[in-house]
Amino acid sequence: MSTPIKWKQRGRVSPIGGRRPETPLRALALNLSEAARSALTEPYRLTIEHHQIYLRRLPQELDGFRIVQLSDIHHSPFTSREQIARAVQTANNLQPDIVALTGDYISKERRYAAPCAELLGTLRARQGVYAVLGNHDHWTDAALISDLFRAEGITMLVNQGMRFEKDGAAFWLAGVDDTMVGLEDLPLALAGAREDEMKLLLAHNPIILRRAARAGVDLVLSGHTHGGQVSLRSDSSPSGRPRRRLLKGLARQGETQIYVTRGLGTVVLPVRFGCPPEVSLLELRTA
Repeated sequence: MSTPIKWKQRGRVSPIGGRRPETPLRALALNLSEAARSALTEPYRLTIEHHQIYLRRLPQELDGFRIVQLSDIHHSPFTSREQIARAVQTANNLQPDIVALTGDYISKERRYAAPCAELLGTLRARQGVYAVLGNHDHWTDAALISDLFRAEGITMLVNQGMRFEKDGAAFWLAGVDDTMVGLEDLPLALAGAREDEMKLLLAHNPIILRRAARAGVDLVLSGHTHGGQVSLRSDSSPSGRPRRRLLKGLARQGETQIYVTRGLGTVVLPVRFGCPPEVSLLELRTA
């Protein structure tokens, strides 16, 4: 008796009552479609990033000091009032000691400045809201933004510093104007600070890190990068070391630490991939 032949079909399904074959090209198309869908929805997936930052010169009385950082809002057709209001409510729910705003509040159109200022004016912190300007603010109307923010009770730090006091302890709180437009003046912002006191610097562009380290700044808070906005690679190089260009997160240069937030808004295209918008909760701890 002859043995029946069993046919083996590799990588194919019978067309009679079966489904379409899964070709590499079809799989690629499906993956690209899913990636595009994710990139369009990710700008609305607000996250909270909570970090404890240990600082050698932080006064013991301020251990646990809470900072909420918001940055790169870019109020525009790409970033709506609803998105900003949600971020503000999230920030208020975290009950910070201060709120730090690190620039780029609007993009290109002056008509977005007043609504943005009004929304940020509803931020609540025990010890106030402090802000610096970014490059997009200067490219639109920095003077208008500054006036509107001050009218909402937000303290603008434009190459300025102040001794921040709480519970009988103090540190130097400073902010610089934007580096990209050539208006940064770090020595002026630090003028008046004591050499031995902790220094917290708000600076839109993280490129200031090396200069801040040389000036004895303890912590820099920055934005500008959007975390890359579209991230297709890991934060580390193939060798396992952090990549040279700092796009997001916590890093160090000598005794100076920096936190770079991914921010809230978008530019060029209303997409994010691997870089969801964030509200940053930074808890300062004595080292």
